[in-house]
Amino acid sequence: MTSPTPHAPPTPILRPLWRDLIACAQLLGAVEDGASLSTALPQYAARGKWDAAQRGAAQALSFAVLRHLGTARAVLAQLHPKTVHPPLLRDVLHTALALLLPDMPVQYAAHTVVNQAVEACKRTPALRHAGGFANAVLRRFIASPELYNTVCAASIEARWNHPAWWVKTLQAAAQQHWEDVLDVAQRQPAMTLRVNTRRISRTDYQSALMACDLHGVAPDDARLDQTLILQHAVAVERLPGFASGWVSVQDAAAQYAAALLDVRPGQRVLDACSAPGGKTAHLLERADCTVLALDKDAQRLHRVDDTLHRLGLQAQTLMADAARPADWWDGQRFDRILLDAPCSASGISRRHPDIRWLRRASDIPALAATQTALLDALWPLLQPGGKLLYATCSVFPQEGVEQAAAFLARHADAIASPAPGQLLPREPQQRTNDHAAASPAPHSQDGFFYALFTKSS
Repeated sequence: MTSPTPHAPPTPILRPLWRDLIACAQLLGAVEDGASLSTALPQYAARGKWDAAQRGAAQALSFAVLRHLGTARAVLAQLHPKTVHPPLLRDVLHTALALLLPDMPVQYAAHTVVNQAVEACKRTPALRHAGGFANAVLRRFIASPELYNTVCAASIEARWNHPAWWVKTLQAAAQQHWEDVLDVAQRQPAMTLRVNTRRISRTDYQSALMACDLHGVAPDDARLDQTLILQHAVAVERLPGFASGWVSVQDAAAQYAAALLDVRPGQRVLDACSAPGGKTAHLLERADCTVLALDKDAQRLHRVDDTLHRLGLQAQTLMADAARPADWWDGQRFDRILLDAPCSASGISRRHPDIRWLRRASDIPALAATQTALLDALWPLLQPGGKLLYATCSVFPQEGVEQAAAFLARHADAIASPAPGQLLPREPQQRTNDHAAASPAPHSQDGFFYALFTKSS
């Protein structure tokens, strides 16, 4: 570890940094109060009448700060052990302190961060009294180069920027790889695409990307035959043919589901927890099958409809609770069932860094109970010889290997079929502008668990 030092000259500021500090602090406060970033961002953007640039900057800064919130919390607690009031001031300080950390990828000169944090206080009626306090706290951190190492050595949360219970769960579950999992969560993930090969081949889409000065790398995995990974994320509007349904954005780990389920033409398929619809669409891109897509959230189900419409695909969508088949099932058994079950989402915390701060240790047993109920409710709906794919975007064994083993113990007619099991998140270190040097393997992916069960005849 290194000590905090003044950063290199910052990138030019296109708008006052103080605006972004306040916006980020507001979003940070919403997460501290239990709201997801995806919920808070549109609410604050509408309330503050943020334009697209300000919204994008607030989101990017919030992601970066949330990935370093554990350290920022510990530093502030050392600098000022008492509770900071009001909470907005606490969140401004957390944001500014995160920007001063030596491992923060978003870099500004130290004096810029301090000056703009003070300006943020002056420009905010509720914080006008606190400019001097903010200045003193931040300058004390800059003057204390040993403090960063001290707090990281003393606190699991400060060192790994995840709650201590989360780190300890990973240490027990992935004894040889837990540090890698936590390290990957701190890095910006690649942008992964799924080409709709009903409309364009993957090779032709690569050419379309090149014509737009973008480069998509195909991973070296036969199961990911529609996948392209971009070296750098771009707005979907820049993707050729996105509005016309040529391509979708979907992580590589999530794209294994359709290949594993191995749907054949004419089969009847249930996607039990379908929103936002990526896996539903992928099944239909690969086979002419009949799909019933359920979700118990009406708003999220609309996203499934929108996804299918954009891609030119058709499925029956139904708002229903998959755990209560008596309310919606017509009695006709399915050939394939996909259960992408509600889970902790611990495998995608690199893409959604608010998740690590929103989850509680007590959530895991409750989620595991929901997964058990769904598995047991859906298993009788499967044809003999049919396949059920259980998936979670989790790296916790209670939602993965332990859940699968318990299911097999309860159901004598369930046969475990080959499946990847636990996929850990990974992000290749290599970053290059040299297209010829870009390596297709190992590819970027989130953390997922897959178990495939076949019902005996």
